[in-house]
Amino acid sequence: ASADGTAVPYFLVSKEGLPLDGSTPTLLYGYGGFEISLTPSYSAGIGAAWLEKGHAYVQANIRGGGEYGPRWHQAALKEKRSKAYEDFEAVARDLISRGVTSPAKLGCQGGSNGGLLTGNMLARPTAGSTLFGAIVCQVPLLDMRRFHKLLAGASWMGEYGDPDTDDWSFLQRYSPYHNLDEATAYPPILVTTSTRDDRVHPGHARKLVSKLLDLGKGPSTFYYENIEGGHGGAANNKQRAFMSTLAYSFLEQTLASKNRGE
Repeated sequence: ASADGTAVPYFLVSKEGLPLDGSTPTLLYGYGGFEISLTPSYSAGIGAAWLEKGHAYVQANIRGGGEYGPRWHQAALKEKRSKAYEDFEAVARDLISRGVTSPAKLGCQGGSNGGLLTGNMLARPTAGSTLFGAIVCQVPLLDMRRFHKLLAGASWMGEYGDPDTDDWSFLQRYSPYHNLDEATAYPPILVTTSTRDDRVHPGHARKLVSKLLDLGKGPSTFYYENIEGGHGGAANNKQRAFMSTLAYSFLEQTLASKNRGE
């Protein structure tokens, strides 16, 4: 259950006979916004790159999505946005407590609004390395002070709020760029974006990575910017395959190498 007691469902996919000893590299995926529902679907890429290696894949149905209709979405709007992040953390804690995985073996991934989600998993003191061994943050929103001034951002104020008003008092609490600090040891993060993203400005990703480097987090910060591709991050199947492989290679090296979490 989430912090307020709400039951948050998730889908867990793995090979049969998953050992419940915390040893399985596990990837937790989420979105949690704009009333978009995450439902089970077939993915050859996830199968070949992750599941066939004996790893586990989890899809979290956190608030902000549309899995239970408009109310599920509205429960995480604006000042209530933290509910989505609390839900995601609750799923992570459940996977750990059940022995599906352990913090050193658990990664999370999300893009766009889901990149804001995983950016918060980096920055929130209740998440970070307490829950995750690696984070993949793709075409993300990360600077919630200026999101409405960049590209399509103004159209999302109904979801997040208007930072030029008193809304900034709650927006700043889930603006990852504004919540990093030098003293915190962050898990490894891979941030990816596209120079030609016409929806979420690549400046979000660039600024977070620059700040992490300024804070001395260079050894655990990884960045890739594709010069083509728009908000999908890739312009063709070859680029899509490369971007996917990049993410899974990062996760494999950080979560599944023999010296991690053993």
